[in-house]
Parts: sequence; C-alpha cells; structure tokens
Amino acid sequence: MADRGEEAESEDELYEVVDITDYARRHQWWSRVFGSNTGPIAEKYSVATQLMMGGMTGWCAGYLFQKVGKIAATAVGGGFLLLQIANHSGYVEVDWKKVKKDVNKAKKHLKKKANKAAPELNSFIDESTEFVKRNIVVSSGFVGGFLLGLAS
Repeated sequence: MADRGEEAESEDELYEVVDITDYARRHQWWSRVFGSNTGPIAEKYSVATQLMMGGMTGWCAGYLFQKVGKIAATAVGGGFLLLQIANHSGYVEVDWKKVKKDVNKAKKHLKKKANKAAPELNSFIDESTEFVKRNIVVSSGFVGGFLLGLAS
C-alpha cells in the first residue's frame, strides 16, 4: 500500500499541470473568429442587412431549439412514463429515502461547484452583455427571429 502512494507521487512529478483558464480569458473565441478589434457590426452593414442577418440566424436557432426541445421532452416524458408503468406493475421498486438522500447530496455538490464557477460565468456574462450593446440591431433581429423560430 505504501508503494502505491510513492508510485502516485512519482507519477505527479512526471507531469506538469497547465492552467488553461488564464489562456481562455486572454484569447476569446470571437477574437479568433472576427479579429482582435472588430468594433460594432453597425459600422460595416446597413440596418436592414443587420436585421435580416440577425433575424435569419435567430429563426434558425429558434427552429432548431424547438425541434430538439420536443425530442428531448418526448424522450424524458416517455422514459418517465415507462418507469411509472414498471413501478406500478411491480417490475421496479424505488427506494425513495435513498433517492432523497442522493438528491440532497447532489444539491450540496452543485452549490459548491457553482460558487467556484461564478467568476468565469460573471466574466462571460459581462462580455456577452457588452457584445449585445455594441451590436444592438443584430441582437434585436436575432431575438425576434428566435421567437419566430420557436413559434413556427
């Protein structure tokens, strides 16, 4: 058993730990796609073109979101229905005390993880908000198109 501990320590010495969060903060994905300083899209295209681009991409995203959502809801609902039928027929017996204990354990784990992820999430939200503010016309078209895509 002691050999295993010494072996684990020697394995740790062989590898260098690389922290990629700092790299990710400095090199945003849109900087690689759109260039380092693209500025607002309003400087490049007319308002009608921006609305059309935002509306079309929003409609596509909304339509896909609707279709995938229906499939996911059907799968989850169908699985739940099958489990209820199996439970009622006696094929499956659920230990509700254990389920409750596991759910509470998962809640505590998620709260712990959420507190650690908060700084990265906040910086992403701030950067996204700034992007939307700079490109308000395209963003408005996207939201409108997304809602139309959900409705179609």
